[in-house]
Amino acid sequence: MSGPRIPQTDPGAGYRARKADIDAAVARALASGWYILGKEVAAFEAEFATYIGVGHAVGVANGTDALALALRGLGIGPGDAVATVSHTAVATVAAIEMAGATPVLIDIEEDFFTLDPDEFERAVAARPAGSPIRAVIPVHLYGQPADLDSILAVADQHGIAVIEDCAQAHGAMLNGRRLGSFGVASAYSLYPTKNLAALGDGGIVTTPDAELAARIAALRQYGWRNRYVSDFAGVNSRLDELQAALLRVRLRHLDEDNQRRQTVAAIYDSGLAQCKGQGLTLPARRPGSSHVFHQYVVRTEDRDGLQQRLLADGIGTNVHYPLPVHLQPAYRDRIATGPGGLPRSERAARSVLSLPMFAQLTDEQANEVCLAVRRRVA
Repeated sequence: MSGPRIPQTDPGAGYRARKADIDAAVARALASGWYILGKEVAAFEAEFATYIGVGHAVGVANGTDALALALRGLGIGPGDAVATVSHTAVATVAAIEMAGATPVLIDIEEDFFTLDPDEFERAVAARPAGSPIRAVIPVHLYGQPADLDSILAVADQHGIAVIEDCAQAHGAMLNGRRLGSFGVASAYSLYPTKNLAALGDGGIVTTPDAELAARIAALRQYGWRNRYVSDFAGVNSRLDELQAALLRVRLRHLDEDNQRRQTVAAIYDSGLAQCKGQGLTLPARRPGSSHVFHQYVVRTEDRDGLQQRLLADGIGTNVHYPLPVHLQPAYRDRIATGPGGLPRSERAARSVLSLPMFAQLTDEQANEVCLAVRRRVA
């Protein structure tokens, strides 16, 4: 069965756009005879750390592990509370539980879909004296920076570690700095649909702290500092050489690809401006930020109807995300939320719709999406 004429995302297009360079990089890695934690991984780690503007990066198997190992590297685990949002990929919360810690879910800002600093501060104050929040994971959702200045101010006041979830924000900036350079550690997914994408699973942690980087590097391989001797209990979470080799190619083009996403977003902004009076809300941009549009997310109360009408026109869309984590069956009866509840997260889940967005989307396709939305919006 064929998919929509214009897909919501297209990982294959990203490969085809850089096929010769990616194939050459993979051939180089194959010819090396070394396929796990070799020269390609070391080079990618160094190049990515330089790109983000931090001292260290550690490649791991996926973005969920990147968050979990960052927490474990900081000594956060059983008995510790970690704040994050409910309007996110469930991986964020799964990583907290993988580390043995307890998630505390905070509501989002209405316009930006990211952690509300005021609600975060309320949650910190409401915690029992014997169970304080030890870390916060602001999620830079859809490519949009969270309000890090305010979040860091609250965290610094209370001695809370900030770990940035940059899984959807590779290359985004806030006040002239790359996301991933603000917290004590930051975690990235390199899943095939991300702005910086592997052809399989992959993840990476950045940090300015050399000692923390060394602990995470040991944790990703059974807690080894010396081979076959575990200094502490670790896991198997290694980025392989083939993925690192092709990621080095894609990193060189990340800013160019992000600029293309921003161009597509500008086409949508212009082409859909008239729909704002018809109940369609377009994405906001945080002042001082560079939004890299992992997703272009509109809002409408007729989300499901609009999605079906666009599909009939051959336009693929997606919902990121249809059910907040605190309402999902695995979590709804046992997960803590902030004192004000999560009404904005619940409203977002009912109304968000992701339009087609990837760096290889053409102007003609983007304009066709605009035409379809204008015709189909209720």
